[in-house]
Amino acid sequence: MPQTYNLYCDESCHLEHDRQSAMVLGAVWCPLELTRSIALDISALKRRHGIAPSTEVKWVKVSPSKVGFYLDLIDYFFDRPELHFRALVIPDKSKLRHDAFGQDHDLWYYKMYFSMIKAVLSPGDVYRIYLDIKDTRSADKVAKLQDVLCNNLYDFSRNIVERVQTVRSHEVALLQLCDVLLGAVSYVNRGLATSPAKAGLVRRIQERSGYSLVRTTLLRETKFNVFVWRASEPEA
Repeated sequence: MPQTYNLYCDESCHLEHDRQSAMVLGAVWCPLELTRSIALDISALKRRHGIAPSTEVKWVKVSPSKVGFYLDLIDYFFDRPELHFRALVIPDKSKLRHDAFGQDHDLWYYKMYFSMIKAVLSPGDVYRIYLDIKDTRSADKVAKLQDVLCNNLYDFSRNIVERVQTVRSHEVALLQLCDVLLGAVSYVNRGLATSPAKAGLVRRIQERSGYSLVRTTLLRETKFNVFVWRASEPEA
């Protein structure tokens, strides 16, 4: 029987002219039947730290007073073998040469999303992909992304990529978890050192994963996978 997975995707510094050098796309995924129990576990973790379960977890909210909760959240991710994360890092957007490849930034963005997600997908399983609502173009974005994914997989009946849709991150615990992990990868790849609390979370992820977060891991790494994309290299 095929296994159905929920895949929660987020992005950091993805706009072409946002004055940020590095861009990161990321996804957290797990079996569909575990999503509710994991969300309940995260709510319980919030309560243990005196945080209301309805409070949205985000990288930008990391502070010294809440660092204990975020460290426990990271440990929870690594302690649950059913949870997985993959990030695609573009270290320097200033080196992009869209004109040389006959594309604009939007088309390249979809190519990068496909590169990030394709390593996760298995043709024998089913995937439901959820993206955070970012702007008024979100509906067009998800329709285009599903077309790109399905066409590249020859999945014209959408038996593999069953669904791509937007959700509100404050309502989805696993998307919030993705935001935290993605934020840490973005933080270290942008060379930031503005917050001891955030630096502590980066160190915890480095220790638990065994990776620097700035170098490509093996493609078969399924727990915490990082791919550093460079314009002179093939996509993976």
